[in-house]
Parts: sequence; C-alpha cells; structure tokens
Amino acid sequence: MQYVNHITELIGNTPLVKLNNITEDIPATILAKLESFNPGHSIKDRIGIRMIEDAEKKGLLKKGGTIIESTSGNTGMGLALGAIKKGYKMIVTMPDKMSSEKIDILKAIGVEVIITPTNVDSDDPKSYYSIAKNMQTKIKNSFYVNQYDNLANRITHYETTGPEIWKQTKGKITHLVAGVGTGGTITGCAMFLKKKNKNIKIWGIDTYGSVYQKFHQTGIFDKKEIYSYTTEGIGEDIIPKNVDFTLIDHFEKVTDKAGAIMTRRLAREEGILAGNSCGSAVAGLIQLKEQLTKNDIVVIIMPDHGSRYIGKVYNDEWMKKQNFI
Repeated sequence: MQYVNHITELIGNTPLVKLNNITEDIPATILAKLESFNPGHSIKDRIGIRMIEDAEKKGLLKKGGTIIESTSGNTGMGLALGAIKKGYKMIVTMPDKMSSEKIDILKAIGVEVIITPTNVDSDDPKSYYSIAKNMQTKIKNSFYVNQYDNLANRITHYETTGPEIWKQTKGKITHLVAGVGTGGTITGCAMFLKKKNKNIKIWGIDTYGSVYQKFHQTGIFDKKEIYSYTTEGIGEDIIPKNVDFTLIDHFEKVTDKAGAIMTRRLAREEGILAGNSCGSAVAGLIQLKEQLTKNDIVVIIMPDHGSRYIGKVYNDEWMKKQNFI
C-alpha cells in the first residue's frame, strides 16, 4: 500500500511549471515553482514544522504547550499542521488587511485568530507583533515562534527549497525571483544557490510601502517609506534577521495594482490560480525583462494558492474599490 503517516510528510518537492503566454516576449525560459502544491497550499508549510521541531530541541516548546505567532496567514497554517500532528494549541495574530479566506481557513483547523489593526507602527502595543510577544509572557508553556527573526526559517529553505530548485533545473538556473516578506525564502535559497554558483542572480520583489528596497540601496531605515498597502505576504516595516541583504542582487518594487492584475492574468492566461504575491513576483520579473537573454533560466517562487484571495484580487467589486480595474 502507498500512503504517508501524516499530512506533513507531503511537504516539499513542489513542481516547476513553464510560463508561456504571459512571458512570450521574454527570450529566457521562465519557470514557476508552485508552492501551492504543499498540503497547506503555501511555502510556509516548509518552515512551520521545522520551527516547531527546532523549538522542541531547544526546550522552548514542551508537551501540551501553546504556539503563538504573528502572521499574514500562511505561516499560521504551516504551524497549525505541525501543531495538529504534535498536539499543541495554536494562537495567531493577523493584521486586519488580510483576506477573510485566510482567517476562516485557520479557524477551520482549530486555530484561535486575533485580528489587529494594520495601520500602526511595528512597536505599537496594538501591532500584531507586539500582541503576540505579550501573549507569550502571559500564557504558561507557550512559545512565540517569530518567523521574522527565527533563523530556522531560512535554514529550512537552504536545506529544502534551494536544493530542489538546483536539482530540478540540473544546475542551469541563472536567476531566482522571489517576493521578500520575512526574508527566509529568498535568503535560504540564495545561500544554497550561490554556494553552488556565485553568478546566479537573486532578485527580490518588494512593494511600495515597504522599507526593503531603500534599505538595500542605502543602508538607511527610512520610516517615510512605510505606509499601508494591499498586497499580502511581501514587504515589511521592520528588518527581520532572516534577510541577508548581501545575498540579494536587486530589489524591484511592484505596485499593488500591477501585482493584483498580474495575479488575475496568471489564472486566465496560464491556468495557475495563484496568490497575490505570486502576481507581484511575475510583474517584477517583467519589469526587469530587458536584462534577460535566451540562455537564461529563471525560477520564480510562487508562495501560495489563489483560493485564499477569492474575495479580494479575484473579486471584481473589490478590484473596482481599489481602482485596479
């Protein structure tokens, strides 16, 4: 009989799919790594179980404990799969800009969800970071995961995602394109890929309202760069420890509108129902297409599934309210 013992054993080994119609005027081969094929439908499944097991080894998480995390939704799902397997309680804090689908999915698998305001500073007591940190001090036998500074995040991608990409492209990859949120994905993959071939270009996709691009270019953390945006999962108003800026060759900013429209195009023109940040990654690549040649092999990481955004980017009324269509 062919089966696995738990759903978490299906994490990883996600497929590469060639993009055709959207990228027809780009001479390079463009390959999308579809992380929606993970059992929790996002790349964050990879780090969820890993960060739990890392905490157990360090004695930070004990039997009957509670896992606490601040998340845009997907990491909460990845952690929840591990919590179900190991018998932990799970609480997440989420900004109120996140899709209702993400909130409902987390509740469906037994996660307690606390919604926080988006438009507050990261160190404000009402921010989703602060509330999660404070809960750890109040709840006995609890562990605040902190995916932003927890280096098990990027190590997971160094050990899994990066090697998968290298193997799938037979070492022919020339460019990696990935949205930058916590920084774990892009840094972990870059650590592995640049070790194999230092000439591989690493392009990070940022959004307007995020500090990343300017910080990368100048080393200045400019609070004037911070303002509200609708794209979920990329950009930050903090500098997480998981981001290694020395491994990222370029940051490309993409507007909310460009990312949302490209997300819809992926569904209609490629048959790929992908998340909002996936569209941003493709839009960012297209903005940089003049730098590509016919010999280039580009891998774009597509972090999650479009089912989590049906009420937003895939909804005409929501798109009209944002003046995107």
